[in-house]
Amino acid sequence: MLKLSEYQALIEQAPILIWRANTDALCDYFNERWLAFRGRTMEQEYGNGWAEGVHPDDFDRCLEIFLGSFKKHEIFEMEYRLIRYDGIYRWIFDRGVPFYKDNGEFAGYIGSCIDVTERVEAQAALKFRLEEELRMLKGIIPICIHCHQVRDDEGSWSKLVEYITEHSEAQFSHGICEKCLKEHYPEDAD
Repeated sequence: MLKLSEYQALIEQAPILIWRANTDALCDYFNERWLAFRGRTMEQEYGNGWAEGVHPDDFDRCLEIFLGSFKKHEIFEMEYRLIRYDGIYRWIFDRGVPFYKDNGEFAGYIGSCIDVTERVEAQAALKFRLEEELRMLKGIIPICIHCHQVRDDEGSWSKLVEYITEHSEAQFSHGICEKCLKEHYPEDAD
């Protein structure tokens, strides 16, 4: 069985950010990892002080999930950006779990957080690449290998120039290459 000092060392040195909130939904504890990540003191984070670090675009959603789950005493999970000690926002995966006294009375929440910035950025990059690939695939034009007419979405065939003119802002200037000049206008080729 762990001694109290071992338990405290375990909580303080765990490689995750740990917080606790009382029955009023106010945070009353943050482990050393949290405080080091934020670069703030316990007094600065206490109560709702920690929320000052939540990215403004994530704040309302974060608060809604936190307070909504708190009222129902339900486990919650959420991701939001939290400002780190160096002023850079990092994506945080936060999981809060209600805890109870020995008599079964609700005592608040205990939460753990991990920095998931690399995963979020990798997912965003993958999504961007997939969207780019889809845009490129949507840009494939079915063209006849012999007459070079283009088939439109309704299955009709039209000249390449007409199709491109109808579907883009491209403008054409016409000329004739040397090969076609010799083949079609041999008298003018010299």
